[in-house]
Amino acid sequence: MSTRDAVAALKRLGLPNYQARVFVALQELGTATAQEVSDASDVPRSQVYGAADALVDRGLAELVESSPKQYRAVSLDAARTQLTERLERERDEAFDHLEDLRATATDRETTGAVATLRGRQPINDRIADLIADAAESVFLVAPAERSITDSIEAALRDQAADGLAVTVLSAEPSALERFADAPIRVLVMDDDHPADFAGRALMVDDETVLLAAATDGGSGEEAMWTEHSSIGRILARFMQSGVDSGMNRT
Repeated sequence: MSTRDAVAALKRLGLPNYQARVFVALQELGTATAQEVSDASDVPRSQVYGAADALVDRGLAELVESSPKQYRAVSLDAARTQLTERLERERDEAFDHLEDLRATATDRETTGAVATLRGRQPINDRIADLIADAAESVFLVAPAERSITDSIEAALRDQAADGLAVTVLSAEPSALERFADAPIRVLVMDDDHPADFAGRALMVDDETVLLAAATDGGSGEEAMWTEHSSIGRILARFMQSGVDSGMNRT
């Protein structure tokens, strides 16, 4: 990695330009005066003091009391720890503020709308969240067992353990073994009970529905979902009818 790459990476971690350049210069020099740092970093000498003092305040450099004043680099392990802890603090603070804002927006949210999602990870996250919000029942259609991610499985198990009626419909018999230790009803649509799967589907409390289908030749996924809505109740009836029809086929 070049000096420019190192500076760019540090800036992405939140260090201002001059601080990043002074930090990299100190790592190269070890202990140096402001003039030496300026020569190595192309930061004006008058700006080195402010940037270096800010690094000292952050725990990313040390001030050596000498004449002229010098600055010394901390170890990379120490710097990594300081930057990691700072990022974690700022992340926590940001999401604390966002949670407060989210709480104030709850009353303004509308129910009954249909939303769309694109990408497997956002869809996986939404499925897990909807399962976690269930109050009575969960019915998940997951043709391929691998489409039940760890977070989705954990949500299913938690709700089943709390006494909710949880059902998983799959095309793979291995799903039976996967949930054998949980109070989860597993249905396998095999050769004796065939079914045509368009993709994943989720029904929660007979009124919240998510339908997902593969896109881009199977490399992507797109979904629509609706929560606590009349359209959700209608879709839930169609979904239940399709499941019953498949199970009754001989």
